[in-house]
Amino acid sequence: MASEDVKRSESAAVSTIVNLAEEAREGVKAPGYAVLSICKSLFAGGVAGGVSRTAVAPLERMKILLQVQNPHNIKYSGTVQGLKYIWRTEGLRGLFKGNGTNCARIVPNSAVKFFSYEQASKGILYLYRQQPGNENAQLTPVLRLGAGATAGIIAMSATYPMDMVRGRLTVQTANSPYQYRGIAHALSTVLREEGPRALYRGWLPSVIGVVPYVGLNFAVYESLKDWLVKDNPFGLVENNELTIITRLSCGAIAGTVGQTIAYPLDVIRRRMQMVGWKDASSVVTGEGRSKLEYNGMVDAFRKTVRHEGFGALYKGLVPNSVKVVPSIAIAFVTYEMVKDVLGVEFKISD
Repeated sequence: MASEDVKRSESAAVSTIVNLAEEAREGVKAPGYAVLSICKSLFAGGVAGGVSRTAVAPLERMKILLQVQNPHNIKYSGTVQGLKYIWRTEGLRGLFKGNGTNCARIVPNSAVKFFSYEQASKGILYLYRQQPGNENAQLTPVLRLGAGATAGIIAMSATYPMDMVRGRLTVQTANSPYQYRGIAHALSTVLREEGPRALYRGWLPSVIGVVPYVGLNFAVYESLKDWLVKDNPFGLVENNELTIITRLSCGAIAGTVGQTIAYPLDVIRRRMQMVGWKDASSVVTGEGRSKLEYNGMVDAFRKTVRHEGFGALYKGLVPNSVKVVPSIAIAFVTYEMVKDVLGVEFKISD
């Protein structure tokens, strides 16, 4: 009898040890799985940003050159003429000048943006469901707008110095009086000659512009997809899923809406980024104005409109529109496809 009790005690002890071991293993596995899922999500966002931005790099450079060119010495009269001029004077490499810096910025920016949107969506929806009567609520366009704006601000702030340097590298031409030799050289030169605050010059209009731009991108894209899947007004749904072409179209519409509203702030941001660069006058200012000076965002708006007219706030809109249509569309679809390949379960439309 005593022997049986001992055996039962030993068996119970073994079971307890096994259970504890299983729990410990699950406890270790859960954080590991969460970290892996986060890394996959960040990787998917980075790939989406790199692919989409490289595909439209020539148009991106053309847009920036049109935004900041000297109004009294017009080199680029339009998108096609500008691209031909760059090809003739700088060759193929000229069309992609600044793209390395751009990708170095956009890859982490896109990774942080998509991941932040997912987390912000969860957090905002959780808070919204805490209110009486909203226990079973789903994400609405307004909530998505808030999540997208939050993600845009976080991503922009985290990578802004790279954006500032990228703008200057992109504006350089073969005849520029001073050449930044690359990302590291540009960063060190700006820090040495203008101080660390210069790396965040133009940050305010950037953040203000990012709220409607990124917010509307996510809100319009996700809301369009939801509407098409639920109502299927045009018969575009196959097996409860949208085709790649349909998703690309949703991304194009989202990008067009967001960038049209936020574009004037992008122009002002670029011009403020040139302030402090002693050779910027050869690129931006006109005759009789030897130095580029803005005292802030409002001052930049006022001087741009006074000297060049209201239309100057939309300089480069055409190449930017042509660029945004494929870029935003490719980014959204690439992100979703890479996540599917990696087996990431979370969908940004959840």
